[in-house]
Amino acid sequence: MTIVIQNELAMLGPITLAIYREMIMNFIRLIRFGIAAVSALAIAACATNAQASNEKPATVNPKQQVVELLKSIETGDSKPIAYINPNKYVQHNLAVGDGLAGVRALFQALPKGSARANTVRVFQDGNFVFAHTDYNFFGPKVGFDIFRFEDGKIVEHWDNLQATAAEPSPSGHTMMDGPTTASDLDKTEANKALMQTYMDDLLHGRRDKFASYFDGNNYIQHSPLVADNLTGLFAGLQALAKRGLAVKYERVHEVLGEGNFVLVVAEGSFGDRPSSYYDFYRIQSGKIAEHWDTIEPIPPRDEWKNSNGKF
Repeated sequence: MTIVIQNELAMLGPITLAIYREMIMNFIRLIRFGIAAVSALAIAACATNAQASNEKPATVNPKQQVVELLKSIETGDSKPIAYINPNKYVQHNLAVGDGLAGVRALFQALPKGSARANTVRVFQDGNFVFAHTDYNFFGPKVGFDIFRFEDGKIVEHWDNLQATAAEPSPSGHTMMDGPTTASDLDKTEANKALMQTYMDDLLHGRRDKFASYFDGNNYIQHSPLVADNLTGLFAGLQALAKRGLAVKYERVHEVLGEGNFVLVVAEGSFGDRPSSYYDFYRIQSGKIAEHWDTIEPIPPRDEWKNSNGKF
């Protein structure tokens, strides 16, 4: 093809030939410029891709990780499982096997589309995240979950579940309604210390100090069998005791808080059954203003599916 072109060019006059050659040279220059431009764009694109590949993906904060993990019980989404450390996961729900295998077995045991999980409150205290969730799996339940994080992964889990009350409390509250957002973040440690002292006085029977933790008679109660106000609390506890369901605390295992919300994890008995108490408080101006809870019986040891204990 080159020979043919050269022969045809030889038939042209000198001026025409010069013009033609100039046209070809310009064409070659354009091609070279185009190649250089494309190369520059390619290099820029490669540099951009390299920069993007070196950029770390946005991390999901621990609170959001917990919300997504709990929601996956409902959705079946397997991605949040990656938030759990596969090599170290200590399970304290005694109905679930230890480790990641236990979590997977739980999810598989749930009939597809049958579970619901709506986390209403979630808070963080250091490496711990605690959530308050409205559940429905094998029946409606209210639950508190605590997750411990290590190096950005979940490594331990505790929870406390109670069947959702069919009716509101005597004062019309449900087990889940009420404020959901923490405030007074600068008072976290003071509020935790307040509840630690409160529980210490309660455990040691210092009844003369009890009323000082409340703002007069003002007190909002979400426990389904107890009415509002301090008078309602005393009346409710007395009524439960008469039914053989005395509330007894024996030991506090954990106090967690964020701002004006504090969760107390305790062990004791409800009636004649060893039980786990998760009491959740809202503090206002240094006084207990509101209370939610769950009470769960601790099963006999031969029924445990892991050996880590409830607490």
